[in-house]
Amino acid sequence: MLKYFLFFLLACMSILTADDKIEIYASSVKSKNNIVYADGGVTVVYKDYFLTAQRAVYNQKTKDLELFTKVRLNHNKKYKILGNYAKLNLAKKERYFKPLYLLENKSDVWISANEGESKGVFLDITSGSVSGCDPVDPLWTMEFSSSDYNTDSKWINLYNARLYIYDIPVFYTPYFGYSLDTTRRTGLLKPSFGISSTEGFYYEQPFYIATQNWWDLEINPQIRTTRGKGLYTTFRFVDSAVSHGEFKAGYFKENEDYYLRYNLQNQSHYGFNFKYDNTNPLNQWLGLDLPGQSGIYADINHMNDVDYINLAQNNNALQQATATQVLSRVNIFYNTNDNYIGTYFKYYEDLTLQTNDNTLQKLPTVQYHHYVDTFFKDHLLYSFDVQSNNIQRIINKKVIQTDVNLPVTLQTPLFGEYINLSYKANLYLQHSQFSGHEQNPIPGFEYHDGFYASNYHTVAVSTQLTKGYENFSHVVGLEVRYNAKGWSKKDGFYKDNMDYCSDFTNKADPNYAQRCEFYNIATIENDTQINFQQYFYDSSAQEIVYHRLSQNISYENTKERYGDLENELDYKITSFLSYYNNMFYNYKEKKFSKILNQVSFNRYGVKIALSHLYKNTFLPKTDTYTPYTSYLTSNVKYTYNKHYSYNTSYNYDLESKERKSFSFGFLYTKRCWDFGVQYTENNRPVLTTVGSTSSSVYDRFIYLTVVLKPLMKANAGSSFLSYKLPDDTK
Repeated sequence: MLKYFLFFLLACMSILTADDKIEIYASSVKSKNNIVYADGGVTVVYKDYFLTAQRAVYNQKTKDLELFTKVRLNHNKKYKILGNYAKLNLAKKERYFKPLYLLENKSDVWISANEGESKGVFLDITSGSVSGCDPVDPLWTMEFSSSDYNTDSKWINLYNARLYIYDIPVFYTPYFGYSLDTTRRTGLLKPSFGISSTEGFYYEQPFYIATQNWWDLEINPQIRTTRGKGLYTTFRFVDSAVSHGEFKAGYFKENEDYYLRYNLQNQSHYGFNFKYDNTNPLNQWLGLDLPGQSGIYADINHMNDVDYINLAQNNNALQQATATQVLSRVNIFYNTNDNYIGTYFKYYEDLTLQTNDNTLQKLPTVQYHHYVDTFFKDHLLYSFDVQSNNIQRIINKKVIQTDVNLPVTLQTPLFGEYINLSYKANLYLQHSQFSGHEQNPIPGFEYHDGFYASNYHTVAVSTQLTKGYENFSHVVGLEVRYNAKGWSKKDGFYKDNMDYCSDFTNKADPNYAQRCEFYNIATIENDTQINFQQYFYDSSAQEIVYHRLSQNISYENTKERYGDLENELDYKITSFLSYYNNMFYNYKEKKFSKILNQVSFNRYGVKIALSHLYKNTFLPKTDTYTPYTSYLTSNVKYTYNKHYSYNTSYNYDLESKERKSFSFGFLYTKRCWDFGVQYTENNRPVLTTVGSTSSSVYDRFIYLTVVLKPLMKANAGSSFLSYKLPDDTK
């Protein structure tokens, strides 16, 4: 052992060059005329470079190092370069490899080429191929005529790139550049392609700008050869440690032929969205040191029609909008342990209308709330709330409505806290001040300013009992509330409308919606509310069953003494199967007014979610109104193994006999790539000209998903190529 150790020491040489040191280890090391010859398992160490080869020659004058046979370079544990021959000048950071095999350790991306030469951090590579798959029979490769790679920024450029799936060429681009790490940087993002029989060839090429850490900008130009062209942008920023925001804007111009063919209301679609969130604006902006918490949240939207949203969704029908109303809001508040002050702005845009002049807006709502306070050792509780809504629109009547609530509660436990007894007196006031004029006034009816004031009393008795068993525990709760109306006083609008608007059978009257649109008084009756709840928990404290029964009994409405009986059940049958039910039974009609059923299953790689909603208002059916709602939704996903998964979804309106959406597809995924096909249908609204019979379009798409990992990121909401089938206009 000592003999071999002495031999190893003799076969090592350290060569000093100024402040740097090159260490050469080998079975045999010789030096002649300033040239070092090393043979047999050569290892060279220089700074953060670690090189191995079968044989090496080092020129101490020129600082050139030549390596022969099974050459490997490991730089700072970040990447490896392999070859049969290499010539390096480590002092000048000049390297030449032939052939070249480079492996980036973190991303597992490899490059194989005829030769490569680098100076500093730049590596120029001749013709070769790149992939993130297993080098032995890779699933995909991208071949190129030349390439350059920055070993510092980990950015690689490929020229005349050809994508191969196994040995089949599927795509060509004269240039392709990407990053091998996740650092934000300026450059091109993954493009989207599509083919449509009505919109032509679709192409979107996102461009990303990130020159500073506190902001970035994404620009998304798109072209639909038959339909038109447009541009969407997203600007994101972080302006402080407690605030951040995002601004989106876009514009799309329809071709004249497409615009006329589909009778669209607008030839140009445009809009914007601004989001901002700040969790401490008062102290930050005003330089204050207030206790408590302040905040501002903004989500402001504007668009001229719904197609602005649909055209911004990367041609993915699964993400296309079916909502017909857009909400903009700004919330500002200041909150302490005792008090809350807030103001809220809400602005609605109805995308099915050609004008938004008659849409009601809340600009603004102002609220003050005093949190629950106590007297007499928590036996007496009170709070206070006042809220004023400025309900505005351009035409027709407007109103400023102010609500005041002052509840006072006296409570005490009885019989060792087995029973809880409480009494609450609640004072409620509302005032309405009208302005504006109705364009089509109701004959014989006028709006008058008015106020409504009332108080009511509530006596509540409740109990909650818990008992443990060997494998589960049972919790039972029962509460009985008796509400007794007190005095009330009304004037103006409330005196004119209370009896009429409180009777829901008047909804069949064509004037009801206009006359009662500002009436929102909840009628207080002498009634009793009974609520029963029970829970079952297993031995690990996981909820198995939640069950609730609720019944309201009126002592004034003899026609409908018993309100709807509500039954709610959430039953986790097993760890993988659950059932939820919520239903309301109407005694007068002897029918259910609402039934919601949901079933979910998750086991053996299968995920199933099924739901059905049924509602009946029991009002007369007209040409424009139906009292029934019957809606079915379903989602199924099956993961066969770690590579194959299948999915389908189906949403259907049983009342209108209209299919809302449908999709099915599969995804094949491996370590280095994903491949999937998806067929999707989606019923979306469109804004058309007056008199047009088309109010919705049934989109049908076929999506092809190709994700080359790690060059691309898997995203369920995006596809590589889409084909839009002919529209089914309704």
